[in-house]
Amino acid sequence: MGAGMERAVVGIDLGGTKIAGACVAADGTLGDVLEVRTPAADGPGAVLDAVAGLVLELARMTGPAGDAGGRRPILGVGIGTAGVVDVGRGRVVSATDVLPGWTGTAVADGLRARLAPELGEVGVHVQNDVDAHASGEAWVGAAAGLGSVLVVAVGTGVGGSVVLDGIPLRGAHHVAGEIGHLPVPGAEGLRCSCGRTGHLEAIGAGPGLRRRYLALGGDSASPDARDVVARAVAGDEAAVRAVRDSATAVGRGTAGIVTVLDPDAVLVTGGLAGSGELWWDTMEATLRAELIDPLAGIPLLRAALGNEAAIVGAAKGAWDLVEERAWT
Repeated sequence: MGAGMERAVVGIDLGGTKIAGACVAADGTLGDVLEVRTPAADGPGAVLDAVAGLVLELARMTGPAGDAGGRRPILGVGIGTAGVVDVGRGRVVSATDVLPGWTGTAVADGLRARLAPELGEVGVHVQNDVDAHASGEAWVGAAAGLGSVLVVAVGTGVGGSVVLDGIPLRGAHHVAGEIGHLPVPGAEGLRCSCGRTGHLEAIGAGPGLRRRYLALGGDSASPDARDVVARAVAGDEAAVRAVRDSATAVGRGTAGIVTVLDPDAVLVTGGLAGSGELWWDTMEATLRAELIDPLAGIPLLRAALGNEAAIVGAAKGAWDLVEERAWT
């Protein structure tokens, strides 16, 4: 599909283990997705080299050269990356050890410099990966056409994003929507990935669910949250309780944010969100039980774009940048 795009941007989903990307047309049409390993242990420079290499490979797939200089018709690049991102500067403000040394990396500047010899001047838009995921769903996914949506992503961590008229709310300190660090009942005394205790992520995320299972006397041979969910389906009482406790915490936290923001809908995504009806039904029942009457019927949506959402949303940021520059 990429070879048929006359005008496209490249969307990149940059994670700790892999980098995935595709050409994306102005209507959200996705081209072929390519993946490469993330050389995280080799440092930020190596990661940016890998991203640039993937972008150039995708550019070569778009068809014949776009001008006499041999440059391909890639109008911009959008990146969704783990970490807190200063979107205006294209720089990572803070990040975990998933990408060692990533804090402080000037992603936009570094990528532009690497792409210039072959693509010329290309705009680069960088945002948090959950914001990119949310933006994709709000553009052409399950939340398309909604004025406001709260996106909750539950997997290895708990992330969130508030999308208003198609654009994620960034916040004064670049952390708007970080629902994972919301204090919630049930997480008291449990250590969060940020180093504090009592936060949603400490019990709502996959590792927290497994820790809860072990604390309830579960089998220590269980390797991860996916296994705990499978044990719950098979009737393991400790696993059932752990899944319900985790989903209950997510429902309560989500209800608090919904009450403050009153969005058009809530969209829930991530590995745990897709783990089965025990988790989903518990989360939804808790959410609705906590909401006041005017909010009780708020639509609760399942994500539609799967693993490609962040690529599409990253591309949406690049298209917005292209359109903005066309008017300046």
